[in-house]
Amino acid sequence: MNYMHSIPDEVSSRETAANGDSHHHSDSSLAHGRVRVLKHGDTFAIFDQYGNIYPVANGEEGVYHHGTRFVSCLILELEGAAPFFLSSTIRDDNDQLTVTLTNPHLRCRNLESLPMGSLHIARRVFLWEDACYQEITVENYSRQKVQTQLSIRCAADYADIYEIRGMSRKARGRDLPPDVVGSALMLGYQGLDLVERCTRFEFSPAPELSVEGAIFDLSLDPHQFARIYVTARCEFSGARIPPRKSFNEARALAHEELEARKAAGCEIQSSNGQFNAWVKRALSDLHMMTTSLPTGPYPYAGVPWFNTPFGRDGLITAFECLWFWPDLARGVLSYLAENQATLLIPEQDAEPGKIVHETRTGEMAALNEMPFGRYYGAVDGSPLFVWLAGAYYERTGDLSFIQEIWPNINAALRWIEQYGDRDSDGFVEYQCQNPHGLIHQGWKDGDDAIFNEDGSDMAGPVALCEVQSYVYGAWQAAARLADALGLHAQATLPRKRAERLRENFDRAYWCEPISTFALALDGNKLPCRVRASNSGHALLTGIATRDHAHRAARTLMSPRSFSGWGIRTVAEGEPRYNPMAYHNGSVWPHDNALIAYGFSRYGLTREALAVFQGMFDAAMYFDLHRMPELFCGFTRDPGDGPVLYPVACSPQSWSAASAFLLMQAALGLQIDAVMERISLVRPSLPAFLNDLEIRNLQVGGSKLDLHLTRHGDEVSARVVRRQGDAEILIHAE
Repeated sequence: MNYMHSIPDEVSSRETAANGDSHHHSDSSLAHGRVRVLKHGDTFAIFDQYGNIYPVANGEEGVYHHGTRFVSCLILELEGAAPFFLSSTIRDDNDQLTVTLTNPHLRCRNLESLPMGSLHIARRVFLWEDACYQEITVENYSRQKVQTQLSIRCAADYADIYEIRGMSRKARGRDLPPDVVGSALMLGYQGLDLVERCTRFEFSPAPELSVEGAIFDLSLDPHQFARIYVTARCEFSGARIPPRKSFNEARALAHEELEARKAAGCEIQSSNGQFNAWVKRALSDLHMMTTSLPTGPYPYAGVPWFNTPFGRDGLITAFECLWFWPDLARGVLSYLAENQATLLIPEQDAEPGKIVHETRTGEMAALNEMPFGRYYGAVDGSPLFVWLAGAYYERTGDLSFIQEIWPNINAALRWIEQYGDRDSDGFVEYQCQNPHGLIHQGWKDGDDAIFNEDGSDMAGPVALCEVQSYVYGAWQAAARLADALGLHAQATLPRKRAERLRENFDRAYWCEPISTFALALDGNKLPCRVRASNSGHALLTGIATRDHAHRAARTLMSPRSFSGWGIRTVAEGEPRYNPMAYHNGSVWPHDNALIAYGFSRYGLTREALAVFQGMFDAAMYFDLHRMPELFCGFTRDPGDGPVLYPVACSPQSWSAASAFLLMQAALGLQIDAVMERISLVRPSLPAFLNDLEIRNLQVGGSKLDLHLTRHGDEVSARVVRRQGDAEILIHAE
C-alpha cells in the first residue's frame, strides 16, 4: 500500500528516547516498502523484501540481540549486482522468510551474456535462539554451463536500539579488530559498559573470505545446483556459548517447537478463508512475539522499538488471549510479580508495590543513558495486574498460583491507596517524578496526548478516565480472590471501595454536554471535556452505569469518533484532532477490542459487531493480514483501504491479540473453570462469519470442540467433542 499522507512531527515519549527531543524519528518509514520481520527469544531481525540488510542511515534493518544491532549489513549480490526480485514472504507460522530471486541480464565468467531468468536463487532465513540462519540455493536452468560469482557483504555496527530511534550519544565504545578464523569472520565491539559483543559470521562451503564478507565461485552445469549456508551468531564475552548448531539442526528444533505449540493450543476455524488467514497470522504473531523467560511465557510488546517486556502491554495482551491461552497470563503475572518495585526510586518512577512499565537491556540501559532500563512510569500497571489476576483465577481455578502471588497483589493494592491516590479522594492519578521520564503515564503516553477542551496542556496530577475503571476492576478482583482464599474478612474493604469508586466516578466524570465520560480530571479535579476513546474503557470493568454506558457508546460510534475502520483515539473536531497523530486521532486495534468487549458487557452487541467488522475489513488490506500497532484515523471511503501509520510496530502483541478479544466480545464468551462452565451471553457473529469452530478449548479438567452457527441475529452452539464434564450455557439476555 502506498502511504499518501505526510506525517507531522509528533511528540511521543513512548516512541522517542525521552531525551528532550520531541520529534519522532525517522527519516525512513516501516510503511514504505514491505519489510520482513522475524523474531525468536531476545533476537529479532528486519530485512528488506530481498532478504537483505542495507546499512542505511537511520534505517531499522538489522539483526538485533538484547537491544543491540549485531548485523547492520547482509547483502547478497551476483557478479557485483543485485539479483532480480521474484517473490518474498514470511511463512504463515512466522518461522521462516522465503525469498525467490533470479539473475538479471549479465555477463558471467564464461559467457558474454546470460539471459535473465537462467538462474533460480532461493533464500531461506530463520532465527533460532541467538543466531540468524540462512540457506542460499542457486540452480542453473539454462542449457549451458554457468560460471559466476556470488558474494555476501556483511557488517556489524553494534548500535543500541535507542540510537536507531534517534537518540544521540556523547561517546561510544570501540570497534575491535576484525578477525578471519577458518571459514568464519569475527566482528567485535567493546562497549562503554566494558562488555565485548561479537558477531560470528560462518560460511559453508569455505569461501574466499575478507573483513568485508565472502565470495563464492560457482560452476554449475545445466540443472545443477549449489547450496550455501550463512550463519550470523550473536555472542557476548564471558557468556556461555551453547553448542553451535548447523542450519538443518536448528531448523529441526524450530519445527519441533512449532509443532509442540500447535498441539498444545486452541485451534480456531471458520467458513471464511480470509478470517482464517487473519486469525492464523494473529496467533503466529503472538507466538513469535512471546519469549520463554524463567518466569514463563511473556509477550514482548512489538518489533522493532518494543521488543522487550512491557507491563501494560503484557497485561492487556494476556487478557485479550485469556479465554484460549491462560498460561500466557500466568507467565505475565509471574514476571511482573518478580519485578514489582519494592523501593522508592524517583529517577525510575518506582514506588513500593508498583508494577514495572518496561525493562531494557543493552549498552545504553546498562549505563543509565536513558531511564528505561527498569522503568516504572505507568499509572495503570498495578490495577491491571490485580484485575488480570482475578480474571486468571476465574478462567483457570488455579488457586495455588493466586496464593503464591497474593503478597504481590496486596502490595499493588497498597500502591493504589498510598501512591496512586496521594490526595485520598478515591481516584488514582499520576505526575512524573523523573524529568527524563514519561510526562503522561497512561496507555496514551505521548507528550501531547492528554489535553484540555481548549487544546491547552493539562496541569497535573492527572486522573485518567480509564485508570479509574481499572482500579474498580482491581478492587472487585481483590474481593473475589480474598473470598476464594478463605480470607473473607479481607474481602469486605475492597468490595466497599469498589462501590464507593463507582458512585464517585459517575458523579465526577460524566459530562452531559458531550454525552460521554471526561478524558481525565486535572490537578484541580476539573473534568477534561474531550471526546476520546478512553471513555470506552469505562465499560470494560463495569464501573459505568447502564444509562451512561449506552450514551457513551453512541458517542463513540458516531461518525466523529468511528472512522468506519475503528474508533479513533480522539474524535474529529476536538482541538488536537489529527488522523495522522500517534494518539490524537489514529485507530489502535487493542483499544477497539477493549471497547468492543465493554460494549458486549452492557448488551451493546450491534456496536461490538460493528467494531469487529471494521477491524476485520482493515486487516484485509494490511500486508500478511497483520494488524499493526495503529493506523491513521481517516474516514473510510468506498474502494479505499486504511492509511498506514509510517512507524507503527508490526507485529505488535496487543494488536495481534485484538482479534481474539473481538471474537470473545461478539460471542459474549465467559469461562468459569471452577464450575467447569462455558457461558455464551447474547452470542452473535458478524456478517462475514456464518460459522465458527473452536477446537481443543480447555475448561478446568475438560476439553471441548465447539461449532457455532449464525442464524441471522442469533447463534447456536453444538459440542462436537467433549472430554470431561464441562457444560455450555447460552443466555439470550
